[in-house]
Amino acid sequence: MEAIERFVDVGIKLQVREWNQEGKKRPFLLIHGLSSNARTWDGVARVLATVGHPVTAVNQRGHGQSDKPDHGYDFTTVTADLHRLIGVLGWKKPILAGQSWGGNVLLAFGAQYPGVASHLIFVDGGFLELHRRGSWEEIAEQLRPPAFNNVQRDQLKSQISTHHSDWSDEGVEATMHNFETLPDGTIRPWLTLEQHMKILRALYDQHPAALYSQVREPVLICPADDGSEWAQRKRGAVAAASTALPRAEVRWFEQTAHDIHVHRPKQLAEAMLDFID
Repeated sequence: MEAIERFVDVGIKLQVREWNQEGKKRPFLLIHGLSSNARTWDGVARVLATVGHPVTAVNQRGHGQSDKPDHGYDFTTVTADLHRLIGVLGWKKPILAGQSWGGNVLLAFGAQYPGVASHLIFVDGGFLELHRRGSWEEIAEQLRPPAFNNVQRDQLKSQISTHHSDWSDEGVEATMHNFETLPDGTIRPWLTLEQHMKILRALYDQHPAALYSQVREPVLICPADDGSEWAQRKRGAVAAASTALPRAEVRWFEQTAHDIHVHRPKQLAEAMLDFID
């Protein structure tokens, strides 16, 4: 099942990918992470659409070919974008799934717009608390994205394929859509460095623990355990989130990369479907 791409005007133009819009089951809205893109959800979306759900994956502001205003990268504005998108799509009580920063966006969405969604799904996100990991200056230095000056697209794709040898070709290619390919074959991120750092600062300033109790919807938390030290440290954050959220379930993905939706799309989609059923 192939996706259809279009732009939706929500005050700015957002690029979306859509599957099975005539489906009769409850719709899904899929939200990517920081400096990522809607295509990374393709594998998950096909599974959901095949069983009858309308599915839309959106490139948030600044990402992909969506509009890139100089402002509006705070949680209040990006959640308002999603709220207006749901209205334009004409959806009632959709299921929202967000990965990494996208999970934290949905946490803010649930607190800001209670009752709009039917379920929220946090995919290795929603519980990220950067302020607990050091000062802003330390975090800005640690998580500042690399420069991609004069990097050839084929070179980076080969590196990603080597580093993630068990990812599908489709998943690697979807990840490459985080970047614009220039006429000389080099790449640059669709999200500018300035915009990236604005989002990172908003994420640093967010305090998820203060928001959990405000979320009405059932929440599925899908954390990844790739065997790293960070995976072990985040178990405490996941436990705190699942305890503080009024209705939450946790489904760990062992031996899985942070990009669960790229690494194990079928398994993630099945977990999502089990949860809403």
